[in-house]
Amino acid sequence: MNRYAAEFVGTFWLVLGGCGSAVLAAAFPGVGIGLLGVSLAFGLTVLTMAFAIGHISGCHLNPAVSVGLWSAGRFPSKDLLPYIAAQVLGGIAGAGILYLIASGKAGFDASAGFASNGFGAHSPGGYSMTAALTCELVMTAMFLVIILGATDADAPAGFAPIAIGLGLTLIHLISIPVTNTSVNPARSTGVALFAGGWAVEQLWAFWVAPILGAVLGAGVYRIIKSR
Repeated sequence: MNRYAAEFVGTFWLVLGGCGSAVLAAAFPGVGIGLLGVSLAFGLTVLTMAFAIGHISGCHLNPAVSVGLWSAGRFPSKDLLPYIAAQVLGGIAGAGILYLIASGKAGFDASAGFASNGFGAHSPGGYSMTAALTCELVMTAMFLVIILGATDADAPAGFAPIAIGLGLTLIHLISIPVTNTSVNPARSTGVALFAGGWAVEQLWAFWVAPILGAVLGAGVYRIIKSR
C-alpha cells in the first residue's frame, strides 16, 4: 500500500504544481510565468517527486507511463490497475485543492478551461483533433523512450530524475499550443472533472493517445536497445 500511497501523493503534486502554475500564475499581471514557466513547473513536479518517492514506487505518476513500463516488461501486471487507480485519485485530489484555491478569487470560472486539455475550438492554438492525437501519441512515445533509457541498468546512475523532468519540460514547450499538453490521463482527468462540459467530452482523446503512445515508445526502446 505504501507504493500506491506514494503514487497518489506524487500525482497529487504533479496536478497541483503543474496545473496550478497554469491556472494561478501563467497570466498573473506583470509577472506571469507564461508557457515557459508552466512547462518548467510540470518538469519540476516530476523531478522533485522522482527524488522524493522514486525509491518507493518508481514515481510513475501517470497511467500511460505505468502501461508503457508494463509493456516493456519493467512492471508487473498485478500492480498495473492499482497504480492507475492511485494516480487518477491523486490527480482528482490535486485538481480539487487547486479548485478550492482558484475559486477564492472573484470571477473564477472552471468551465473556462481550468488547465484542461482539448482540441479543435478548445486547443490553445486551434489545432485539429488529428493534430492533437498525433501530438499526444508522439510526445508520450518519446517520454517513454526517455524514461526507459534514463532508468536502464546501463544508464549513468542517479541522473534519471533530471533527464525525465527536463524531458517533460521539453514536451510541454512543444505541445502546450496544441493540446495544453496531457501525455498523462490522470492529469487530464483531474482537471476535466472540475471543468466539466467540453473537457469531459474530449477526455477520451487524452486517455487513448497517451496510452497508445506509451506502448509505441516501449516498442521503440526495445528495438534500439536490442543487441
